[in-house]
Amino acid sequence: MKKSSASNVARVLSEALPYIRRFSGKIIVIKYGGNAMVDKQLKSDFARDIVLMKQVGMLPVVVHGGGPQIGKLLDRIGKESTFVDGMRVTDSETMDIVEMVLGGLVNKEIVSLIHRHGGNAVGITGKDGELIRARKHHHQPNDPEVNAPEIIDLGHVGEVERIDPMLVNRLVENDFIPVIAPIGVGEDGCSYNINADLVAGRMAEVLGAEKLILLTNTQGLLDKQGELLTGINSTDVDLLIADGTISGGMLPKIRCALDAVQNGVGVSHIIDGRVDHAVLLELFTDEGVGTLIRA
Repeated sequence: MKKSSASNVARVLSEALPYIRRFSGKIIVIKYGGNAMVDKQLKSDFARDIVLMKQVGMLPVVVHGGGPQIGKLLDRIGKESTFVDGMRVTDSETMDIVEMVLGGLVNKEIVSLIHRHGGNAVGITGKDGELIRARKHHHQPNDPEVNAPEIIDLGHVGEVERIDPMLVNRLVENDFIPVIAPIGVGEDGCSYNINADLVAGRMAEVLGAEKLILLTNTQGLLDKQGELLTGINSTDVDLLIADGTISGGMLPKIRCALDAVQNGVGVSHIIDGRVDHAVLLELFTDEGVGTLIRA
């Protein structure tokens, strides 16, 4: 190894040490999605990052999405995907596919990758042990020009009613890495597909997590000049929503992250999952790779 390379490695390790000490024994909830779930190298890097976190004493809990994988399988069987305000209309047949993909294919692939890198993971859905009790989402379209928008039936699209953390706590206490698919069960026994960001946020709250990390396909939150906002709080969020800086698909992510910190989570991060080892860079370096959100 060249002298300059060795010096860089030593600097990085030295910079990481105080963060390792600070977060040892702390629960960190990571929402895994976007390009990081599709690109082969990024998938491997993510699993390695999770295993390293565990090895240095942190307690990672992974909540994953899987929209592109669901869409690909629906296309394969000739079923058209319909979206309303970014949410997939989920009839009974589509819900069967969602459960197959999220609870089976995607979940088990993540578990397998973590094992391949030396970790010990267990894959579950929100239906296991009634981890996630869901209720049907009654959707009102986002159209400010309509005074009384009609309620649209999205089928098996749900919201989190409550989370029972017992199962996840047991897994963490027994040295496993929980990998959770965002499928809940309703009072009627029906399955519901729930936005993974929302599940991760609520999971972080009930587990008393130190951090919530949301992986995205963007750098983080950008200002009107396209520059990354590295740190914001609730007051900043209100101003940025009012002036239109926070809008579209970023709005629910920011609200999810802010809700978490206002309900006991230490800090939330929105980071770029397209960056190699993005989770470690956010956790262990002074600069980070995204937007940090405080209460």
